[in-house]
Amino acid sequence: MLLAGAAVLFIGLSKAGFGGGLGMLTTPLCVLAFAAPDRGPTYAIGVLLPLLCAGDAFSLYHYWRKWTVQNLRFLLPGVVVGVVIGVQLIGRFSARELNLAIGVLAVAFVVFQFVKEKIFRAEGVFAPNHWLGVPCGIGAGVTSTFAHGAGPVVSVFLIPQRMPKEIFVGTTVLVFTCINWIKVPFFFGYGIITPETLLASVTYFPLVPLGVWLGVWLNRKFSERVFVQVVYVLTLLTGLQLIFNFNLVRLLRGSP
Repeated sequence: MLLAGAAVLFIGLSKAGFGGGLGMLTTPLCVLAFAAPDRGPTYAIGVLLPLLCAGDAFSLYHYWRKWTVQNLRFLLPGVVVGVVIGVQLIGRFSARELNLAIGVLAVAFVVFQFVKEKIFRAEGVFAPNHWLGVPCGIGAGVTSTFAHGAGPVVSVFLIPQRMPKEIFVGTTVLVFTCINWIKVPFFFGYGIITPETLLASVTYFPLVPLGVWLGVWLNRKFSERVFVQVVYVLTLLTGLQLIFNFNLVRLLRGSP
């Protein structure tokens, strides 16, 4: 419950613009938190989507009209295709395989954060278009369906546009809001969101606005540089745990 509570709190913090890629840590943490023989990773994914939609609402209010709508025209057609592909595939993976996919996405996200500046530094200003928008949209739809982890794919499309910081954040919020709401009917239709997951979502919901309030306060009081580094380390470790499935108790005891 503590792990899940922290993960949901991170939704609010990240939606308030504090902590960089903190939101990417949410799904891996919840998968570990809700691990049980009768619950696969899809349970955690189903619990998180309504909470992410709630967090998006708070973010939209904060960044209202501080975005470039044209990016939706280039990304959303691919997103719909990606979500359809994702929900078709998600039922074909075992719990172990899905954990592995989520872990790989978490580790890839951390690697991307450390190399993105070098990748985009030499590039000129990018004019968005369908040639890149549709493939990025498909990638965002698939990764968001599997792990709510479309951040790196969306960043590949948005960062080269060299938007002012506030416009970049607002556009990112708008894109993620649309992606999450596109997923909602598919998640209901494929049984990823169930009455059980909705009950869990309602239980943890108060932590979302609390996280948003805390994120706004932290943004005013503290530098997030060190915090972001800690987030990346935690995301990396959580991803590695999902990939390799370490027996943490045995490791702590020093047993072979």
